[in-house]
Amino acid sequence: MPPLVRKSWRDDRRALIGWAVGVAVFTGAYTSFYRDFAGVSQLKQDALPQGMLDFLGIADLTSAAGYLQATVFSLLGPLLVLMCAITLAGRTIAAPEEEGGLELLLTVPLTRRAFAAQRLGAVAAAVTAVAAVPWVLLLAIVPAAGMDIALSDVSAACAGLVAVAWCFTGIAFLAGAASGRRGTVLAVAGAVAVATYIANALGGVLAGWGWLRYLSPFHYAFGTDPLHTGWHPGALAVLVAVAAGTGAAGVLWFDRRDVGV
Repeated sequence: MPPLVRKSWRDDRRALIGWAVGVAVFTGAYTSFYRDFAGVSQLKQDALPQGMLDFLGIADLTSAAGYLQATVFSLLGPLLVLMCAITLAGRTIAAPEEEGGLELLLTVPLTRRAFAAQRLGAVAAAVTAVAAVPWVLLLAIVPAAGMDIALSDVSAACAGLVAVAWCFTGIAFLAGAASGRRGTVLAVAGAVAVATYIANALGGVLAGWGWLRYLSPFHYAFGTDPLHTGWHPGALAVLVAVAAGTGAAGVLWFDRRDVGV
């Protein structure tokens, strides 16, 4: 393992542990409520307007898959993982440059491209570990909680969560590599996340605006309803391609730009 990758993990270890524990607690807490919720699921669904369910991308609340989609994969779960991805990506280049420590890091015997690539690789691995926490937990919790969902479908939904985390890691890294400012990273990645989430939601409820969904990473991650329909490699490949493209663009941009030290 390259020393720069190990250093990045050491520097971020407390944040990584905190995010992993937070995501684990969230996942475990919501799935543990399933037995209590199952008895009143129809009442809960009837109490919510159908338009709100469609906007949030919730097919139903009466099935185990619908409950899991509504609680873990609809809004809060992706939000936590994306916050982690954007925050950690902002610490790869933008944070040390803004704090005046990038000059010291660049003294390592690496080209700028290799430096940026290793920092990106470190954060990508860290984000993958955090985004995979629900995957590990749900493979154990779903059978124990009596949820009638195929574990392969659970894996497909969790793969979408990992892939969308990669996508926004690449976007945030590109923003940081191009600007060298954490504020820019948060503004750009946050704006893209909000805009594309709303685009996906509106595309599902407005007649004639369905094309909006294809502009949103959330559609490719969860719009195929993997908890009911299983794996969709083509949709996941789109997210991986965006992640790879934005990450590569960030490495090249950082290589050519004047760096503030």
